[in-house]
Amino acid sequence: MKRPSYHHGDLANALTAAAIQLAREGGPDAIVLREAARKVGVSATAAYRHFAGHGDLLCAVQQRAMDELATAMRSALAATGPESDPRAEAMRRLRALGLAYLRFALAEPGLFRTAFCRPQPGKANPPDQADIALAGPYQMLLDCIDRFVDAGILAPERRPWAEYFAWSSVHGLAMLLLDGPLRLCPPPEQDRIIDRVLDGVATGLTAS
Repeated sequence: MKRPSYHHGDLANALTAAAIQLAREGGPDAIVLREAARKVGVSATAAYRHFAGHGDLLCAVQQRAMDELATAMRSALAATGPESDPRAEAMRRLRALGLAYLRFALAEPGLFRTAFCRPQPGKANPPDQADIALAGPYQMLLDCIDRFVDAGILAPERRPWAEYFAWSSVHGLAMLLLDGPLRLCPPPEQDRIIDRVLDGVATGLTAS
């Protein structure tokens, strides 16, 4: 069969899409530029014209994974109508974002692990992950925490670094559910744990 031809830019997108599928199936370790090229049906030489190496391809997949996570979080926010009371709305947004974050981790473990992975030793380093995260999920969390201050349920002097308390709590739970002992819990028990942790984050942010 004749290999497909690609216009400028199409091959990079095709390789990224193939690498995303590799990440879905096997996490960051499964992302290999030559394997992505094989899936697309082009030579490794052609692939290297668009990606200098593993680090560049990993960065592209991380960006797409972050985009998908952000989309899931935005969808969760839109799933229920906003509350008229600013305090209730701040709480609603915090819970929706945290729950969407955890559900994405459980539904897409390969992409989730890839989004936050570190480059392998000896591989090219992708751009700063903070730059990737700021464009989506992290920025939504910042905006959410700012609403707590605006609503008067988080004192301004307690605002600095509050997002890291919320993020580390939810992200830590995600990793325990994926790779830690909580992966052995049945789904109903996992749901109860998720509810308890999200309640604890809200309580911790609003405690005087």
